[in-house]
Amino acid sequence: MRVVVVGAGLAGLTAANELADAGAEVTVLEARDRVGGRTHGIPVSATVVADGGAAYLGAQHTELLALLRKYGLDLVSTATTGDSTFLVSDQRTTSASRMPPLRGVALGDLFDRLEELVEQVDPEAPWATRRAESLDRQSAADWIAAERMHPDAETFFPLFLGEMMAADPAAISALHMAFYLRSGGGIRYLNAFEGGAQQWRIDGGSHLLCSALAQRLGDRVRTRHPVSAIDQDADGAVVHCVSDVDGTRSQFRADRVVVAVPPLLAQEIEFRPVLRAPRATAHTSRGRAVKVHLGYPAPMWRDHGLSGWSLSTHGPLLSTVDDSPPDESAGVLTGFVTGAAALAFSALSSDRQRDAALAHSHRLFPQLPPPTRYAVTDWLTEEYSRGGYAALFGPGDWLRLGPSLTAPHGRVHWAGTETSLEFFGLMEGAIRSGLRVAADLIQGAEAAAASREVVSL
Repeated sequence: MRVVVVGAGLAGLTAANELADAGAEVTVLEARDRVGGRTHGIPVSATVVADGGAAYLGAQHTELLALLRKYGLDLVSTATTGDSTFLVSDQRTTSASRMPPLRGVALGDLFDRLEELVEQVDPEAPWATRRAESLDRQSAADWIAAERMHPDAETFFPLFLGEMMAADPAAISALHMAFYLRSGGGIRYLNAFEGGAQQWRIDGGSHLLCSALAQRLGDRVRTRHPVSAIDQDADGAVVHCVSDVDGTRSQFRADRVVVAVPPLLAQEIEFRPVLRAPRATAHTSRGRAVKVHLGYPAPMWRDHGLSGWSLSTHGPLLSTVDDSPPDESAGVLTGFVTGAAALAFSALSSDRQRDAALAHSHRLFPQLPPPTRYAVTDWLTEEYSRGGYAALFGPGDWLRLGPSLTAPHGRVHWAGTETSLEFFGLMEGAIRSGLRVAADLIQGAEAAAASREVVSL
């Protein structure tokens, strides 16, 4: 069986390795000049690399943990000590708690109502959820407005969705919000560091796992091969590439094709015959995430009794975390610009971005000197990602896209974290999608071979 895999992120590389191990002839085509997709290493010192993309994981991410063990990659705890920092309406405070200086009863009410909504979602078929049509028709912004909650809950709501989903409440349906929170293990698990989905990060960066997966495949991985079209007929499929460097055209023949790229990119590929169901609609949008890395000689905030974790009600840095290496050979503050703030920040020139980020970090941590390193990873402008952490399903998308998320289009099969009903939007979801599609193809090939054997007898 010849298989072409489109996309060398976690999903595509996982599928490719599983298929190669089963004896398939595999070729991986990647548009970028690197592997890793929405994982990406960013140097912040001579020896330290930070995660510009996907970074965190927890104990429920069993397939990811298994791969890390297989390739000998270590975990780093995200546990920190020291006070949290808050910048609420330009008022700076610190606290031993991660609870922002907002009305606790109001935030508790918000989470109670979110939990009630999340519990209603059918995790195996969100589009079949009771009241699915109503929930998918309204945006998350519509939902919170209809709940008529305390102003402090309304203030916190977009910050929470930005941190969890890189989403602006106006850009996603209420059904997508509820499904995302459920598929990731629930609100408390997703939101937690110790014992939660943010318990660890990968020592040296999550991109190392993709590098290991690609290295095992060797020259079967071809970078700088953006796919423009996929033809198929009764005899097989042909995948067409057009080089973004010199316009050189190439094509690859296959029995099956695995498309493991985000929905907005998949929608731009020309399929012949055409898709029976779209991969994205006019309401599907880019995940709104920008990461800002600030490098220091050491994690100097710890000297002032601070954890490096912060939350702000206004951007650009809506939150920060301490991503310093365990040996403290450098200090790394990672700032998250998400939701509506990400759109505004992404539209700025690089100089204005830097000025805004450094001014904000100074308001948060006035005790610190200017950083020695500064880096921005803007997923909104990444040509071959179209946003991060994952695509945002807008009003109407789950009812339109959900039933066909994993349904093959003839010889074309789908992978990617947005096709996973488990841990949608996370590294674990990407890996599980790759395992799923590989298992489907292997089982299909085995069944076909058995059928041919019976016929020959």
